[in-house]
Amino acid sequence: MYFGDPFERTVQPRMAEDKKEKEERARELVEQAALPYQWRQSLIDVDVTVPVPEGTRGRDLVVDLKKTKMTVGLKGKEPILEGSFAKAIKVEESTWTLEDQKKIEIHLEKVNKQEWWPHVLQHHPKIDTTKIQPENSRLGDLDGETRGMVEKMMYDQRQKEMGKPTSEEEKKFDMLKKFQAQHPEMDFSNAKMS
Repeated sequence: MYFGDPFERTVQPRMAEDKKEKEERARELVEQAALPYQWRQSLIDVDVTVPVPEGTRGRDLVVDLKKTKMTVGLKGKEPILEGSFAKAIKVEESTWTLEDQKKIEIHLEKVNKQEWWPHVLQHHPKIDTTKIQPENSRLGDLDGETRGMVEKMMYDQRQKEMGKPTSEEEKKFDMLKKFQAQHPEMDFSNAKMS
């Protein structure tokens, strides 16, 4: 009796997944290309490039950045972009400039620097943030706070992979040990860490 090559059975579903992933990626690229802007992001910020008619001057523009929404356009005309952000921004650290009188460069500083945005404005098509592959960077390139956060996340990930406690779990365990040392009269045999 022949049931087929076991390798074929395991490869077929994967090939179907690859095809579906490629189709999803192609759909996503088409949707993003149709937007009236281009954008890119890191965990720290989002940069948006909005084309405007050549010869546009700063005084011709309306750019209003608020914590949860923005408006971008030409005075006296319908906005090019208007809507609520995917997530909140730090207004005081976000900026915009007019480049070569033909495009607006908008820099948005994220409030939460630990998550990817699925889109810039909530009413625009989403991207699959699980497929984002961040650029390779060196920890030394990051500011102190971000570097510390990344190192902690990397440490915790390694610990989980080895079945060992994360930094938070280690802290709890150390606190319990200190408390036990201060209170030897108490029975901690049934204590559970959660």
